[in-house]
Amino acid sequence: MKTQQKIMIFRFSAMGDVAMTVPVIKALRYAYPNVKIIMVSRSFYAPMFRNIDRLTFVGIDFKNDYKGLWGLYRLYHKLKKFEPTAIADLHDVLRTKILRLFFKIAGYKIAVIDKGRSEKKALTRSKNKIFKPLKSTHRRYADVFRELDYIIDLEDFKPKKPSLSNQVSLFLKTFEGKKLIGIAPFAAHKGKQYPIDKIKEVIKGLRTQLPDAGILLFGGGKQEKIELDKLEVIDRNHIVNTAGIFGFDEELQLISKLDIMLSMDSGNAHLAALYGVPVLSIWGATHPYAGFAPINQPTQNQIVADTKKFPQLPTSIYGNKTFENFEKVWETIKAEQIVDKIVNILS
Repeated sequence: MKTQQKIMIFRFSAMGDVAMTVPVIKALRYAYPNVKIIMVSRSFYAPMFRNIDRLTFVGIDFKNDYKGLWGLYRLYHKLKKFEPTAIADLHDVLRTKILRLFFKIAGYKIAVIDKGRSEKKALTRSKNKIFKPLKSTHRRYADVFRELDYIIDLEDFKPKKPSLSNQVSLFLKTFEGKKLIGIAPFAAHKGKQYPIDKIKEVIKGLRTQLPDAGILLFGGGKQEKIELDKLEVIDRNHIVNTAGIFGFDEELQLISKLDIMLSMDSGNAHLAALYGVPVLSIWGATHPYAGFAPINQPTQNQIVADTKKFPQLPTSIYGNKTFENFEKVWETIKAEQIVDKIVNILS
C-alpha cells in the first residue's frame, strides 16, 4: 500500500468540470486513505472540496496573482513547497502544460488527461458524424490516476450531504414538509439553454400539478437575477429566486436539500449530483454522448433534443456552435414533457 504519497491535481475551470473531479477524488480517497491530495483550482470552487479528508485546497487567482509566464513560474515555486510526489493534470490547457513542464524538468511523475478530442470532433461534426457514446469525463479523470498507479472504482463514490448553516436552516423552514424543486435555467452558451419562456411554462405546469411544492431558482450575475425575478413573480409564496441571497458555500447546502434539480447541461447539474439529488438535465446543442452527464444519473433523466429531426446535433462540446433557425430545436422538447418527468421522479 502506498504511504505518504501526495498527489497534486490541476483543474482550473469550468465549474461543471471542476465539480466532476469531486466524485473521482472521493473514490480515490476511499481506495487509498493514506494518500494526501493537493487540489489546485480557482479560489471560488473551494466549498466543493470542503470536508474531504486529507485534502488541501490551493486557491489561485490567475488574473491578479499569476499572470503570464513569470506568474506561472512563481506559482510553480509556490506549489513545489507542498512537496507532491506526483502531478495529475485533469485540464490539459496552456497554463497546465507550462506548469507541467516546470515539474517535469524537476523530475516529478506526471499524468495528463486524454480528452478524446478526435472522438469528440467526430461526434460533433456536421458531415460523417460518428454518433456514439464516448467515455465519461469521470472515467477520463480516473484514467489519469490509473496512469499514476492508483486504481479507482467510481462505484466507491458515495454522496454525502453537507451540514447546514443557521441561515440555510432558517430559510428551509419555510418549505418544511414540502417537496423542493430546484431550477437552474442558464448555461454558458445559448445553445445549451432552454428558452426562458418555456421555463416559465414548466414552472406554471409544476404549480398546477404540484401546488404544495417549493421552487428554488438558481443563477448568478446581474442579468440572470433579473430574469429569475420575472419567474419568481409567478407565485412568490412558492417560488424563491436564490440569486444574490446566499454565497456559494450556502448555495451548495441548499442544493443538497433539493428533491430534484432541473438543469441545463451546466455546472448546477453536477453540483446536485454530488449530493445524490436526482437531476433532470436538458440537452440542446450538446449531448450526453460527449461524456458530460452528471454522475449516477439514469439516462432517462436526460431530455435530449430530437437528433433524427436535427441530425446536425450535437453541434459542439460546449454548446457554443449552433445553426440557422436553431431555436426550432427546442420545439422538440415540450414543457409538458419536462413537467411530467419531474412529477414522475418525485412520485
